[in-house]
Amino acid sequence: MQPVTVVTGTAYPWGAKNVDTDVIIPAHWLKTISRTGLGRGAFETVRAQPDNIFDDPRYAGSPVLIAGDNFGCGSSREHAAWALADMGVRAVIAPSFSDIFSGNAFKNGIVPVVLPQDAVDRLVEVAKDQPVTVDLETMTVTTPFQDRFPFDLDPFRRQCLMEGLDEIGLTLARDTAISKFEGAMAEHRPWIEERRGYEGVAVEGAGRT
Repeated sequence: MQPVTVVTGTAYPWGAKNVDTDVIIPAHWLKTISRTGLGRGAFETVRAQPDNIFDDPRYAGSPVLIAGDNFGCGSSREHAAWALADMGVRAVIAPSFSDIFSGNAFKNGIVPVVLPQDAVDRLVEVAKDQPVTVDLETMTVTTPFQDRFPFDLDPFRRQCLMEGLDEIGLTLARDTAISKFEGAMAEHRPWIEERRGYEGVAVEGAGRT
């Protein structure tokens, strides 16, 4: 996962409310287990409409999406976060998020920024022709017009995003401690290792006559 400290650039000034995960990525795209390529299917039903915001060249490749209340509701598909990341979105700003979507966004390096509705309304207007900046160092969203909106984020999630650590990265960061613990277990409780060896032999020999 790539570290995220500052996300800045054009933003999709969408503001739509109650956007569920089926809108973010329709169900027929869920057959893949790859995180790449899903950007093509992101907001497919919205893109089917003429003059939609996601095909507007002014916002192509925007790293920020500004949405309305209850973003990411519906099914718990992690593909929704994959699709957003694949289309280049690194931060979503909304008054509220589905808990599951918020967790999936965090695990995929996307910053879920919660701001009051009036701040979101202001950002939707500004983003029509000006960039938006999400800064995890200062925990603020700013604009060229000196708008400055503070937001909160769980300290652990903030640290993981800034250091680019997902579950695998967090585990690998503890590799030394894990190896030390396993070594101590083998020394002080050797019967556990013996049991593991016995079970391995039993599994390997299963079904033989």
